[in-house]
Amino acid sequence: MTIAVKKLTLEEYLAYDDGTDTKYELVDGELVKMPPESDRNNLISLYLLSQFLTFVPIQLIRHKDTELVVIGNRTRVRLPDLMILTPELLEAMALGRATITPDMPSPAMVVEVVSPGKVNEDRDYRYKRSEYAARGIPEYWIVDPGKSRITLLTLVDGLYEESVFQGTETIQSVIFPALDLTADLVLTAGQV
Repeated sequence: MTIAVKKLTLEEYLAYDDGTDTKYELVDGELVKMPPESDRNNLISLYLLSQFLTFVPIQLIRHKDTELVVIGNRTRVRLPDLMILTPELLEAMALGRATITPDMPSPAMVVEVVSPGKVNEDRDYRYKRSEYAARGIPEYWIVDPGKSRITLLTLVDGLYEESVFQGTETIQSVIFPALDLTADLVLTAGQV
């Protein structure tokens, strides 16, 4: 849902407060209200967070609370489900708001868990794909419970190369080469 107001600059967005706990992304100057996550999507992102803790300290992991500024025709601010920071990025963020600005290093990895609906699919598969590539993020995971697959995008010469994992296929991560997870383990996280 887009909130009809004047086009905001990045500075206006960063200062924006409507007095609620509503989360927004900034898309081409407009506030886009983020719908609440489904319980399944939350469990998937929390499961991945728990698995990544085996490889990186907790201070390098961000879960649904850190803004990422990406640049397109206009500035956009995204709220990824999960991010792995580099030590350099952690240091750059140390004194400020939980916002990764264009002058900071890129995260090592971003994970998005796709919510149902064409708008959400387009956002995660199309728009964020090009935005994250332009931002120089080395690895981008699109976890899609609706399609029962994980699309892993690895940045090569400025563009993402795609690998798709389903069922019992082991996910092959460049960032976490020792990761021993199948698509099924991730997609069924927390289900009884």
